[in-house]
Order: sequence, then C-alpha cells, then structure tokens
Amino acid sequence: MPVTQNVAPGAPGIPARWTSSAKSGVGTSLSPAGRIWFTISHGILNEVYYPRVDSACTRDLGLIVTGPGGYFSEEKRDAVHTIEPFEDGVPAYRLVNTASDGAWRIEKRILADPARPALLQEITFTALKGVPGDYRVYALLAPHLVNAGMGNTAWVGEHEGKPVLFASGRGSCLALASSQPWRTGSAGYVGFSDGWQQLHNTGELDAAYQRAEDGNVALTGEIGFSATETKALLALGFGATSDEAAEHAFASLKQGFEPAAKSYLQNWRQWQTGLLPLDRHTASSGINSYRTSTAVLATHRSIATPGAAVASLSIPWGFNKGDDDLGGYHLVWPRDLVETAGGFLAAGDAASALQILDYLSSIQQPDGHWPQNAWLDGSAYWPGIQMDECAFPLLLADALRRAGHLPRARLMTFLPMIERAAGYVVRNGPVTGEDRWEEDAGYSPFTLAVEIAALLAAADLLDACGKTDAATYLRETSDVWNDQVERWTYVTGTATCSQVGVDGYYVRIASPDSAEAGSPKDGYVPIKNRPPGDTDRPAKEIVSPDALALVRFGLRAAGDPRMTDTVKVIDAQLRCDLPQGPLWYRYNGDGYGEHEDGAAFDGTGQGRPWPLLAGERAHYELAAGRREKAASLLAALEGSAGSGGLLPEQVWDGADLPERELLHGRPSGSAMPLVWAHSEHIKLLRSLRDGAVFDMPSQGVQRYIEDKTVSPFRTWRFNNKIRTMPEGKTLRVELLDPATVHWSTDNWATAHDSQTVENAFGIHLADLPAASLSEGSTLIFTFFWPGTGDWENVDFSVISGDQDSQ
Repeated sequence: MPVTQNVAPGAPGIPARWTSSAKSGVGTSLSPAGRIWFTISHGILNEVYYPRVDSACTRDLGLIVTGPGGYFSEEKRDAVHTIEPFEDGVPAYRLVNTASDGAWRIEKRILADPARPALLQEITFTALKGVPGDYRVYALLAPHLVNAGMGNTAWVGEHEGKPVLFASGRGSCLALASSQPWRTGSAGYVGFSDGWQQLHNTGELDAAYQRAEDGNVALTGEIGFSATETKALLALGFGATSDEAAEHAFASLKQGFEPAAKSYLQNWRQWQTGLLPLDRHTASSGINSYRTSTAVLATHRSIATPGAAVASLSIPWGFNKGDDDLGGYHLVWPRDLVETAGGFLAAGDAASALQILDYLSSIQQPDGHWPQNAWLDGSAYWPGIQMDECAFPLLLADALRRAGHLPRARLMTFLPMIERAAGYVVRNGPVTGEDRWEEDAGYSPFTLAVEIAALLAAADLLDACGKTDAATYLRETSDVWNDQVERWTYVTGTATCSQVGVDGYYVRIASPDSAEAGSPKDGYVPIKNRPPGDTDRPAKEIVSPDALALVRFGLRAAGDPRMTDTVKVIDAQLRCDLPQGPLWYRYNGDGYGEHEDGAAFDGTGQGRPWPLLAGERAHYELAAGRREKAASLLAALEGSAGSGGLLPEQVWDGADLPERELLHGRPSGSAMPLVWAHSEHIKLLRSLRDGAVFDMPSQGVQRYIEDKTVSPFRTWRFNNKIRTMPEGKTLRVELLDPATVHWSTDNWATAHDSQTVENAFGIHLADLPAASLSEGSTLIFTFFWPGTGDWENVDFSVISGDQDSQ
C-alpha cells in the first residue's frame, strides 16, 4: 500500500453526528493498563472511549462488503444481527451478522486488550452465495477524537513497514491495524470523499485519497482476505502519539486474541465471583439478567479515577446529535452515581460503593453542593443545582455505616464532607432549583423525601462523630420539613380527584412560594421540552411516580391513604400496559422523548415509559407487603431490555415503526444502557431476596411512621416565607446573616427584639414565642442587619391558627 500525502477533496465534510444510542453491548477489561471502554450496536463497534470513560474517540467501526456487478452491502444496515457474551457476566461478545440477502455471514469476537489500550476484533467472513473470492471486505472507521467529529485528521501510513490507518485529534491518536495487512487504504471527508462514498459510487477505493485534515473524517481499508484465508484480527490502538497508538495495535496483534481473551475473562470472573449470588435468567432470552446488570455497572467505572462512573456509555438520539453535545450521558451525575453505589452495595461489593463515596467527597464544592453533572475531574458540565443530588451522598454514607463498612475512624475522614453537605441542604432547602428530572424548581415530593431522609441520616453520622448539637438541629429541621410535605405537595378536591374517585394526591412538583399564590400548590409548573405556548400547567394537574419516594425513603407508610390514593391517580394517568407488563411515564405532559411520528427528540417531543419506574413501583409494592406483585414488575423491567440484555432509559409505546427502528414495547432511541436502571434492577433482586426494601433508610420509619414525631417549630426563611402556621408552634426564623429580629404580636403597639444566634451550619436562628398566640393572631416582624447598619424596610407576617398539613 503506497504511502503518499494526497489530500482528499470535500473538506471539512458534512456536520458530524454520533450514532445510535441503542447499544447491544458495552465492555472494558477492568485493567489499569487497558484504559479502553467500547460499545456495540447494529452488529458493529460504536463509540470507543480512551483514555477516560468520559472521552469518546470513535463514532463507529463497521464492515462493507462489495462484489461482482456493483454489489454493495453494509453490515450495520443490510444484515440481521445477533449478539451474546462469552459467558454470564463477562462483557466480551460474539456477534453474527448475516446478510439480509443471504449472500454472506460475518462472525466477530470483540474485547479490549487488558495489557494495553487496544481493542481487538476477530473477524471471520463466510460466503453464503458464491465463493469468498467473489467478495472484498472493507473496514470503515469514523474517528471522533475526543468527544467531537470535527477537528480530526486521518491518514494512511506505515509503522515499521506495515500499513496502518491513523487518526489524531485533541491530543489523542488512534491506529487501526490488521493481521491480514490492508490491501488498500483511503482517508476522506465524511459525505464527500470517505470510503463509503467511494465504494458505494465506484466499487473501488481511490488510492490517491491518503489524507484528510482537520474535519469530519473517515478511514477505510480493505482487509487482505484471500480465497483460503477468511479470518483476520483487527487491532485498534490508542496513544498520545501516532507511533504509540501503532505500537499498541501491533503489540496486540503479535500477542493474539486468545491470550488477551484469557486475561479478560480472568479479570471479570474474579470480580463477579466476589458478588452475592442473586443470579436470575430471563425466560425469553436465557440471559443472566443479574450478571448483565453487574457487568454494566462495572463497565461504566473509571480506572484512573477510582469511584467515578458515568451514567451511560451512550448519547441519546446520537444519530441526531453533533459536536454541540459533547457530554451525552458519559458524564458523572451525583444522583446516578449514588444509585450505582447502591447497586454495588446490594450486590455485595461494598468496596466499590466506598470508592464512590471517596470520589464524591473529592468533587464536592467548597460550599457543600455537588454539580448537576460533571466530567471525571469534577468540573461542572451543566450549571444547575439539584437538592436531591446534594443530599444523596449523605444517604450513601449512612448506608455504608449501617452495613458496617464505615467504622468510626473511617467515618471521621468523611466528617468535613458530611458537615458541608448537611449545611448546604439546610441552608438552601427544602426548595430545589431543579427536580430529579432536571427541569423544574419548587417543592418536589422526591427531592423532599431525599432531603429529609438525608438530614436524619446525617444527624446519626454526626452523633457518631460526637457532634450532638449539630445533629439535634438537623433532626429539628427534618421534623419541620416532614410536617409540611403535604402543605407543599398534597392536593384535595380537584377535578382529578373526582375523576379517579380519591380524596387527594401528591403532585409532581409545586412552585416555589410567591406572594401571588395562596400556597405552592396554587402555582403553575413550566413543562420543559414542550412547544412554545404549550408549557405552563397548573401544579395540581401534574402527577408523577416521584411521590413513591416518600415510602421508599421511609417517611410515609405504603398503606397511608394519601399514598394509596396517589397510586390510583398515578395508575389512571401514567400507567402504560405493554407486552412485557406495565411501565410508567415520568409525569403527564412530559416532552422528553420521540415525537409522535417517531422522529428523534430535538428539544421537544413526547415522553415515553421508563423501565426503571417499574423497579421503583416494585419496591413500593414490596413495602406494601405485595411480594408477588413486585416480582411481576421485576419481569416487566427485565422484559424491557434490548437484545443484549441492556436496559434502556425509555421504551417505545406507539405502533411499530420499523423504518425508524421503533417497535412497540422495545427500547426507544434514548440512552441504553442506563446504569441507573441496572442499579435499580440489582437492588430489586436484593430486596426480593431479603423480603424488604434494601435501601430504605431506617431513621424516618422509626421517627415518623412508628413514633409519629411532629415538630414544635415552623421555620421562616427567605426561600420559604410561610404566611400561616398551626396554633401552638414556635416560629423559628432562619437567616444566612446575623440580624436583630424586630417583632410584634399587637400590630406594633409594642415591639420586641431578638438577636439571632449562629449554629454549626452558619445559619442564624431566632425562636419567636408564637406558641402562645391565639388562633387568628398575627406575628409581624422585620430585620435590622448589623453588618451593614440597614433595616430590611419590609414587614413580614405569619398568622397563627391555620392548619398547614392535610
């Protein structure tokens, strides 16, 4: 293969796009020397990540077959695909791609080399019509170094006299080598001069196209098959330089597939052997769903940054996404990461859960919060702050402590993280800037449940560290918030109540307090991902399975009439019966999903059912004592998996649209696998084995369900300006700066001053004696700020005697 520097025409190529998010396989070697993560769909390799699990370096790598009379066939589009792992729990794969026209079959074995950053793909080509000599087989590689398709350079070159296909971009390089040396090679610009265009249009590669610089590029090489030799080993090596990448590729070729496979299998067998035996084979596919889920969790972990794990090695609707979507789902979400830790803990891998807590501690921000999502180094990707994400790490620490994995000496190393996180929650809660669906601000039952449970957990942790005063304040705050969950989020007497035949229900989210609304439930919720002019809906009309979190986190009993009524409303409005069983939508009016005609989500769309919500519902049913119902929902969750056993974020609920690869009840174009869903699956298997919800914190159950603790306080703060309070409560004013509270109970005929006192979390408190006020009395107050010497110049008031909960 001659080496020239002829640049291909068509620069810089068409706009770059990623590929299908519906993965059928994901894998990694679990080896520090490997530093490769790979994904598979449609019978070919998709994104390969190097040197970090958040750094995608390819779009895809597949094969094209040509033959006599202008024959052209592409294995990802023109074949029937099957995939199976080497064995249960080992994400190395056997693929069989059989041409839809019956002309050929391609068999592959794929894994990452544990010894170095290289990916191995053993390929066997079989002619089903004619003889092997009738066909020519080409590898087509689309580099996306790093996390972008534009700005890549591709060229055909040599390494120690052997032909190689090279690419570079943003400080990383790749080299694709073949054990049957490339017969011809070409570099081109996608959509104009790439190998697909050349082979499709002329049946030949143009040897003059040897280089394509700074664009959306592709590499193509003809595998040197012969009439008698139809097996080849391809090695895709990575490195900081092109020479290093080529050295890795050729070292893997020299070593061969079998030694790499032996080491790969050994790594995975050793890890899987240490887990609890919760094995379960699905009836339809025979796949060991438990080992598939544990392998998914382990595959999404970082190697260089222990404890870090991304949400999914996919980009939702990737075929419709370009370089402006750098992160996809291969980012760290603190919420998803704690869910992942729960999955590891449920499977018996406490060490991985503890690593996650260590990592979370390392990326916590100085004020105590965690970013909405982040790269592995902790740098924020999206700018939001979600209060559940700021509270979840406290629940993880407590779960580890209660399970005996955080003895006091080890717990003390996390004390600064615990104090900062608890402080952030009590200073900024209970209102969240975004709910768990990353959309709306306000009072969310899910977020409230996590916050309250986390503060109770943090109180126990602080008690264990000798911080009893701080612990007492956290419990007092939890009690105040728990008392008001219904005031904020439970509605009665609505049209929905009449339609469903219930007294009331918890809403999805209620707006932050405002002077214009009598209560948060009277406000409007902006529904995201909806067309302009079709966004705001009354909070009372929007429901969500999120309310089940009040049971999951131990704050309300499963049989509480408010919960059972809410479940009836959820089922009336959000349940979707599918062939695998019932699944649920996130909330009514959701716009995050494909359009009605199956077109990809593009900022607007229509939300589809989420399998993980079946797992959450199963946990609710188990808490209610209905084990068989929980087991049937486990089957619905597992029945939502794709062909390789991977669980999607959403499934398609419409009629079959085969031209868009959307089939009723099967994975949609959203993320697959979703690690959160696999974590929920593992926790459900553990919960069913134990006969109890595995991750339900014990503190709330004891305090609120059994002991029925209520708070003697109501708190007023600038982000929660209560205007009424039950008779007999003390009004606790909570501020972020020292102040004198100037107050009166007789409309300023007499006035009193109370100085705030700072507590361990930087909150300045003053308890005003409102408990003695008669019903209908008003307490008026304002503030003097000694730090600036200014008065607030606004009077605030709270009326005593109004009930604030249902």
